[in-house]
Amino acid sequence: MGADLFGSLAEGSCAAMVVASAVGSDLYNDWAALMFPLVILSLGLVVSWVTSFVATDMFVVSTDAEIEPALKRQLLVSTILMTPVALIAALFFLPSSFNISGVVGVKNWHIFICVAIGLWSGLIIGYITEYFTSFAYSPVRECAKACEAGAAPNIIYGLALGYKSCIIPVSALCLTIYVSYTLAGMFGIATAALGILSTMATGLTIDAYGPICDNAGGIAEMCHMPHHTRERTDNLDAAGNTTVIRNHNQVQPFQQPKSNMSRYRAQTRFCIVIFIK
Repeated sequence: MGADLFGSLAEGSCAAMVVASAVGSDLYNDWAALMFPLVILSLGLVVSWVTSFVATDMFVVSTDAEIEPALKRQLLVSTILMTPVALIAALFFLPSSFNISGVVGVKNWHIFICVAIGLWSGLIIGYITEYFTSFAYSPVRECAKACEAGAAPNIIYGLALGYKSCIIPVSALCLTIYVSYTLAGMFGIATAALGILSTMATGLTIDAYGPICDNAGGIAEMCHMPHHTRERTDNLDAAGNTTVIRNHNQVQPFQQPKSNMSRYRAQTRFCIVIFIK
């Protein structure tokens, strides 16, 4: 689980270091600046660790309805905390002015803007994905209602939702690429990708809710445990599966088609639950 996300993490960090060490870059002989991508990812691990205490000690979940908002809050808090940390890292590890990727006079705060815009665009993409895949919002429920008219309306409506869900994510990616490339060329795009990946530890932690709670629900049924135990594991499973789709789309925004397939699976499962009931 999460192997593709770790692959993106390795590729993004290596790409940023390769661009920084290219011939003609002022960062070629600056060891601290070359390590900036790894520093950002390392600080992201620390920020994600600190964020975990928000759910365990500050805002403890006491009801089933609070599960999904608590998971969503984790992503928001990690993004907020990571923003000033990225600024401090950029000011400390990068020179005040340098030339890279054919861009002259790049400032260290320019790189911070690249990281920050990637960080926040990833969060926006994640939240938009959640809106179009969560059972709590209208798109999935309307798609389920379309099933009552037959398979064809369901396919048409689901496809339309898939296209509609791409508008804001694609716009956010275009803005991120344009601003980052304008400020620092390819190195700016690479650092923006690092911003998207910097809080991946929080996303992967939340991803575990889906499969773990699904297995726990099966064990609860085989052990003939009380009915409310199964209800709780189902609520955790539903919240975890929705967050899985959101996190994969957040840290791998260029793989939007995969998110669309996950969205169709989520919609189909919700429709099956309605028909069974």
